[in-house]
Amino acid sequence: MKDLCDPLYSWLYRSLTLQAAGIAVGLVLIATHLVALLRAPALRPALNTVPRSLSVGSVFLTIDFIWAFVVATSMDLGEFQSMRWLAQAALPVMYVAMMFWSNDYLGARSIGMFLLLAACPVLNAAFLQPPQSRLLLSLLMYAWVLAGLFWVGMPFTMRDQITWATAKEGRFRALCVSGIAFGALILGCAFAFWGGLPASNSQ
Repeated sequence: MKDLCDPLYSWLYRSLTLQAAGIAVGLVLIATHLVALLRAPALRPALNTVPRSLSVGSVFLTIDFIWAFVVATSMDLGEFQSMRWLAQAALPVMYVAMMFWSNDYLGARSIGMFLLLAACPVLNAAFLQPPQSRLLLSLLMYAWVLAGLFWVGMPFTMRDQITWATAKEGRFRALCVSGIAFGALILGCAFAFWGGLPASNSQ
């Protein structure tokens, strides 16, 4: 298992460059908000079901479990190295418990955990890099961390935010356009300013 986890961990947390992170985040923002804009009539009511959705929650929770297991298997635990088995054993138990017994607001909680996991390698790639424009990516990641903390600990906040965002067609479309524009800005910075920079951990 460690032979599979180590390359993934190394790529995400040691080799990911600022440009690669920017391109990935920019494309995700553009793609998701463009789909939401083009399919607004169908997506607006569907989005309101996401916080409690077991199907959406199951998909994201499975991704979260695999990602967290990779981290627990490969990260440097320092003096707690001997406790690694405890984290590896606890994760499957928590996964099953959340999937089958504590699955209220599973969609919100699992997406929140995904944002928390996704923010870390991106922030690591931007750490101490020279271009000031990297702060665009860092600010977005801190917003993801904040949203993730609320969605995991207080998942009804996702329900309230989606209700507010989808209440009016004009508001929903404005949010979609803003997401596309911000994604395009990050993508532009990635190609214009972030190319050729080494991974932060390799400096």
